[in-house]
Amino acid sequence: MLKLFYAPGTCSLAAHIALEETGVSYEARRVDFSTAEQTKPDYLAINPKGRVPALVTDRGVITETPAILTYIAQSFPDAKLAPNGDAFAFARVQSFLSYLCSTVHVAHAHGRRGARWADDPAAHEAMRAKVASNMAACMELIETTMFEGPFVMGEAYSIADPYLFTMAGWLESDGVDPSRFPKVLDHRNRMTARPAVARVLAALKA
Repeated sequence: MLKLFYAPGTCSLAAHIALEETGVSYEARRVDFSTAEQTKPDYLAINPKGRVPALVTDRGVITETPAILTYIAQSFPDAKLAPNGDAFAFARVQSFLSYLCSTVHVAHAHGRRGARWADDPAAHEAMRAKVASNMAACMELIETTMFEGPFVMGEAYSIADPYLFTMAGWLESDGVDPSRFPKVLDHRNRMTARPAVARVLAALKA
């Protein structure tokens, strides 16, 4: 059985939702960040990066959200979470996932993980001061040039949708008013009505 290691409030939510969308059996294992469980030997044996998500499969462990989402989409094609038979369309999905991972997530992380990039507390404060404008710029680009509607890639729901939903959920805490981006906000609201999303969100609160 697949085992997903996750933590509330992190990008692991995207993989959690994608797994739930497939309808397959899996185990969700919460990593307690409040006790720094992600830095302890037991978890580092699973993911030496000390981060979530991590997906344990019968062939080994997969880390990094884009890789996990792709694995889920390709392993369970009946769920139709990606255009697996169309190389160009699949590459476009991958392009969106990569942007979220390499640019949007990094913009968000500068507000909370400044020590990854600098030791000077003044530099950390400078990074935090840029988070709202950087996140807004990212969402503006998504709103105006990437989001096709009604789902991210157009008519078909895909692994891009739970990933955007996850990061759109960070906007308020990053000092960004989501109403500035009506397409992204409408998508976020509609996502909460999906049964799989509702089940995962309920489990996170349990």
